[in-house]
Amino acid sequence: MIGIARGDNTIIGRWWWTVDRTLLAALLGLMGVGLVLVIIASPSVAERIDAPTFHFVKRHLMLLPIAAGLMIGSSLLTPRQTRMAALALLAGAVLALIATQFIGGEIKGARRWISFGGFSLQASEFAKPAMAVLAAWMLAQHRRRGGAGYLIGGLLVFLVPLALTAIQPDVGSSVVMSAVFGAQIFIAGVSLWVAGILAAAAVGALGLTYLYVPHVTSRIDRFLDPSTGDTYQIDMSLNAFRAGGLIGRGPGDGIIKGKLPDAHADFIFAVAGEEFGLIVCLAIVALFAFIVLRAFLRAFADGNLFIMLAASGLAALFGAQALVNLGSTLALIPTKGMTLPLVSYGGSSLFAISLAMGFALALTRKRIEPEDEA
Repeated sequence: MIGIARGDNTIIGRWWWTVDRTLLAALLGLMGVGLVLVIIASPSVAERIDAPTFHFVKRHLMLLPIAAGLMIGSSLLTPRQTRMAALALLAGAVLALIATQFIGGEIKGARRWISFGGFSLQASEFAKPAMAVLAAWMLAQHRRRGGAGYLIGGLLVFLVPLALTAIQPDVGSSVVMSAVFGAQIFIAGVSLWVAGILAAAAVGALGLTYLYVPHVTSRIDRFLDPSTGDTYQIDMSLNAFRAGGLIGRGPGDGIIKGKLPDAHADFIFAVAGEEFGLIVCLAIVALFAFIVLRAFLRAFADGNLFIMLAASGLAALFGAQALVNLGSTLALIPTKGMTLPLVSYGGSSLFAISLAMGFALALTRKRIEPEDEA
């Protein structure tokens, strides 16, 4: 890649000299961090379910190149192509979300996955980046042309996948979707009346969820008062951080990871805390912060409102998912089963967030031709 001449007019040449190589390197570096942690965290989980010791490691090694390919491949797109890809992705995700209610397997009272060929698809993961891109285009068109049509279109692009995700129920993904759309509404400068109505609706929906969704009620109650129920996972997670201290026990020397049911997925950050300590954990958090801030800066550097809204929405998606995972692991918010982006083991989440950041890289490339702008 280093040998590509600046005047190279091939697709790869134009991509290399226009893509944010610093952001790309940070994302690939985070994937590398995830691989190390999956190698360390997953063997004890595999043994606990009577699978081969390196079952999850082998699967992750198979999934990781595909995820990296999706990220780099989608970063080659123009903004218009990115919008078209997001439209196709959202249509597929909505159909899969509907199908999940009929053929999806039920786990702990929720229908979120469709299983086929040894792979489980969680459609809501793919709906999130697609929604962020298409809602951004609708909001940009609303600001540019006025009228209520595009605003209603943006609301539908947001509300349809949100409703299908909420009825699974998947409260975490619903909250992330709402946070992303809320950020885009704020940046777009939509009427305060509209923003206020949406904010009130979000608060009301959260209140109803607490009242009528039993597992959400239980998690919030246990967060506010641990004596009201079982807090085993979060207790083990906090013990892992305490055991790791400043510099950790050392790679492979963790003990508590063997007691965490989701050590390779939702609680992988706790494994990092026990084995590598506070210093490495802070470095991982700093890498997440760098990626989010870099993406936001590149988004706001572009004068095209669609690109600004879409790229910032994707950055918000990446950051919100990280915050939910880290907050749950550290008992700063009620526990929620959400993977740490590009770090945790998991096919759907890994592929979807790779696509999301590929879209962000595509949108924030330096524009050479005016027709590239959507």
